[in-house]
Amino acid sequence: MTPKPQIRLLPPEVANKIAAGEVVERPSSVVKELIENSQDAGAGSIEVQVVAGGTRLISITDDGWGMDRDNALMALERHATSKIRDVGDIEHIATLGFRGEALAAIGSVSRFRMQTGVRETPGGTEIVMAGGKLQDVRDCGCPPGTTIEIRDLFFNVPARRKFLRSVATELSHVRQVFLVHALAHPETALRLVVDNREVWRLPGGATLEDRIRELFGVSYVGDLKPIHWAGGELNIEGYVGTPSLARADSSEQFFFVNGRPAGAPLIYRAIRESVQTLLPTGRYPSLFLFLTLDPGAVDVNVHPTKKEVRFRHGGEVRDGVMAALRAALAGGVRSAGDPAQPFSMFQTPPVIRAEPERQLHIENLPTSGVFRYPRMPAAGITPPPPETGAVLGAGQSSSVAAAPEGGGGSASTPWSWCRIVGQVGGLYVLLETEDGLVVMDPHAAHERVLFEKFMRRFLKGDLTSQSLLLPETVDLPPRDVQTVRDNLELLKKMGFGIAEFGGDTFLVDALPGGLTGLSVRTFLADMAGLLESAGDRGGRENARAEVIAQAACKAAVKARDRLTVAEIEQLVVDLATAEMPYTCPHGRPTLIFMSFQEFRRKFGRE
Repeated sequence: MTPKPQIRLLPPEVANKIAAGEVVERPSSVVKELIENSQDAGAGSIEVQVVAGGTRLISITDDGWGMDRDNALMALERHATSKIRDVGDIEHIATLGFRGEALAAIGSVSRFRMQTGVRETPGGTEIVMAGGKLQDVRDCGCPPGTTIEIRDLFFNVPARRKFLRSVATELSHVRQVFLVHALAHPETALRLVVDNREVWRLPGGATLEDRIRELFGVSYVGDLKPIHWAGGELNIEGYVGTPSLARADSSEQFFFVNGRPAGAPLIYRAIRESVQTLLPTGRYPSLFLFLTLDPGAVDVNVHPTKKEVRFRHGGEVRDGVMAALRAALAGGVRSAGDPAQPFSMFQTPPVIRAEPERQLHIENLPTSGVFRYPRMPAAGITPPPPETGAVLGAGQSSSVAAAPEGGGGSASTPWSWCRIVGQVGGLYVLLETEDGLVVMDPHAAHERVLFEKFMRRFLKGDLTSQSLLLPETVDLPPRDVQTVRDNLELLKKMGFGIAEFGGDTFLVDALPGGLTGLSVRTFLADMAGLLESAGDRGGRENARAEVIAQAACKAAVKARDRLTVAEIEQLVVDLATAEMPYTCPHGRPTLIFMSFQEFRRKFGRE
């Protein structure tokens, strides 16, 4: 019989390793915790050095207050902190750290060395640990401030170490953490050195605009709109990108609450509601959002890594974020006097009506006309003979439109004949078929036809590139740089003329056919997101499809284009033999159908 287990206290080294599992997920977690400690220590300058993505070495040096010997030793104890004193302080946390777990957790899974000194005392203290065990404490010569070196992370936890990703992947996470904290504190000078090579040197005393310009490039800042909003005790500052900077993921959305990089579900909802009429589904605006409010109105003790916060008055924060974003995107600077009614300055948005002079026109649209096209029979079924005696409109050609290029078609086309009835809203085309009435969006229909046409060409290796008149240099954020670098050959096969230009910059001198005129940076960033999120095989297939879908969208007829009846006829013919005629490559419907049976039911004829 198995003996009854006894409850006992865990040894400190075991407890520290368990805590390290929550606090220290990967090298970037160490960088985050140590930068936050430096910021809390009043540092005006912070230097970060990493070797082998942080797996071999992480070094953080700051010029903050530093510590004397007693405080330095106490800082390595679990739950030892200078930032809170009693339970009441937890309700008003104004610092980045407060739990007192980070140094003990980091020291328990690495070879740890700290040198620290205060301005009032010459010299300083050096402490050496390995796997959580104190090895040496001695005097040392060091400037005021603190330097912490972390070597061989997870050397004593092999199970955790084997779950680390490649050096390049871990480095991209480190760089992303550095970037986020550089945005959070533009007043602090920061330097990042990777494998003895300086990557970023950011001067202190900068504004947020200066910091964004240094991290994302000059042209990027030109597409940002400032955010300034105040209501009650809530103040919102930052920048929001115009629709041209929108991405396929939210990786360029940065949120800071009282200087802390963090987010909250209600903020994400507020953003979606604010831009839902400006951006298509699945597109996310670039955003740098700084919320400042009473620390007592924010609960930061929600997540072990402090990634999420909660608000005491969540409704007011949500309304404030929505008001701030709408005001910024409207081009104005507004202030809400009453935070309970932050939208009083907005009028009901006007209804956008079709304006014929601005919308797609079909030239010489007849009042009546019937045209035929080959019906693709289902397997084993003989197609019916064509009808005779069809009435054609005045001037209407009776010739049959040609079959689409390379079309294999679907098992059967939707209808054996159709008649162009007219056009509504200056855009949509009404078609009568043998089964009912169809409303067609010519742009979406043309996208589907071109998508399948381009896809067939790509599979045959016949997708061409278009050279840019002037090559463009594209600066990408850290998380995208490595993905693009790893997939350069794939991007070249898809028609990109792309090469590394040093650092985080790529030179693009050609785009896949049909894509000229798009924002090169936005499109390349979207490709990186697709490749990263879907894995090797899936990412390549999704990225290929997205490139071709974008090419189809770019080349398809636009709202200002004019089409002839013959072109509409050809479009219907091509769409009918498409493999998926009912939606465009992005999922929007190409056709809306109402059967005659439905008409009879609605008019009470059944």
